[in-house]
Amino acid sequence: MRQSHPHTPSRQERTRSLLRAAGVMPVVTVETVPQAVQIATALARGGLTAVEVTLRSAVAMEALGVLKRELPQLLVGAGTVRSARQADEAQDQGVDFLVTPGTPPILGTALAGMHLPVVPGAATASEIIALMDLGFDAVKLFPASSAGGIGMIKSLAGPFPDVGLCPTGGINEANAAEHLQQPNVLCVGGSWMVAAEWIAAGRFDEIEASARRARAIVDAVAAARA
Repeated sequence: MRQSHPHTPSRQERTRSLLRAAGVMPVVTVETVPQAVQIATALARGGLTAVEVTLRSAVAMEALGVLKRELPQLLVGAGTVRSARQADEAQDQGVDFLVTPGTPPILGTALAGMHLPVVPGAATASEIIALMDLGFDAVKLFPASSAGGIGMIKSLAGPFPDVGLCPTGGINEANAAEHLQQPNVLCVGGSWMVAAEWIAAGRFDEIEASARRARAIVDAVAAARA
């Protein structure tokens, strides 16, 4: 794992800024590279600024590189990163950030040595403390709804006032605003705007429309905070 200025404030500031600007992080699993481009294009047309492509398919790593080349206006991240090797391979594809579903000690230590923005996954207070010890202050809460939902998010704000969360898992169009309204939430992640049936049917206009509604939710919450 490459070492590049670990624990620097700039890395964490960039991570938090990326999440805050995104507001909604679409979590996408792709089966072909052309499909990845079509999905990401629809999301970008809908006004979303970032996409997390999960490393759950044989073409995911290649798709990351293609998206970075063909959609330079979009921040492209690798999701479901489970090893240091995957992190390095994704970085070689030029990704803008990495996201993990969980962060065991070996992986956490490796990721802490990267200059690239990382959103490490955690599901408990103990896991958040371990990540804070490694220098992280922006965390993916996963699976958010199963771990405790809004109640847990509110509870975590007390002992961890300086930790920003990106709850993912169980977030949808109906409850996204409620989550984003929590002071300790930087962003929410989900797949509702990339429904499998829309992808299978080639209904990318539906994805664009859903992305546009998601952007409107983010903007409305931001305006209310201003």
